[in-house]
Amino acid sequence: MNRFVYIIGLAAISLPVWAGEYVVLGNGFRLHADRHQIDGGTVRIFSNGGVTEMAAGAIAGYEQEEFVAPVPAPPAAPVQTVVPETAAADAQPATPAELAAEFATAAAKKFSLPATFVRSVMKAESGFQPDAVSPKGAIGLMQLMPETARELGVDPKNPHQNAEGGAQYLRDLLAKYEGNPDQVLLALAAYNAGPAAVDRYHGVPPYRETREYILRVLKEWDRDRSK
Repeated sequence: MNRFVYIIGLAAISLPVWAGEYVVLGNGFRLHADRHQIDGGTVRIFSNGGVTEMAAGAIAGYEQEEFVAPVPAPPAAPVQTVVPETAAADAQPATPAELAAEFATAAAKKFSLPATFVRSVMKAESGFQPDAVSPKGAIGLMQLMPETARELGVDPKNPHQNAEGGAQYLRDLLAKYEGNPDQVLLALAAYNAGPAAVDRYHGVPPYRETREYILRVLKEWDRDRSK
């Protein structure tokens, strides 16, 4: 997870300001920020009073947000906060895997699924690599096939939408097998091999790849829950 160093400074004065900007990451994800500061190979991103640092190589560019009319604010006395040097030194940029895990957690919450479950599927599918593409053409974090992504109404190349599409598909599969004692196993089998294969074999298909996939997800799920 991102760790932030918070610094309280002077209150904003009532001058015309820009609403902010978007920091565009190399994987296509866009982070909203108030401003950024480049320091060698590190970029400091200022947002909502907090600061996070990222490697400059992880950033593809910056987009200015539209102008916002000034809002008068009452004057306020400056408040000085001392930030321990150790805290500043400990601040680390988010890794692609950490960002992917955050997408999985948010998608799980949206579709009322356990975050540990969605993260485990994501890790088994792509290893948290947003640009992963399988030999069969599955795309992104949750390895969505283009047809499935179209049916779900998401862009599989957008990491955030890919995570949401995968979580939605998992929820739909779990609902399909609701009431079956092997509900989770069947949903995972259908996610990997397709619902048609599960229907054809009236259970988990006898495919080595599918059975090993289910075991990987369950082992990771158990590990994640035990943290």
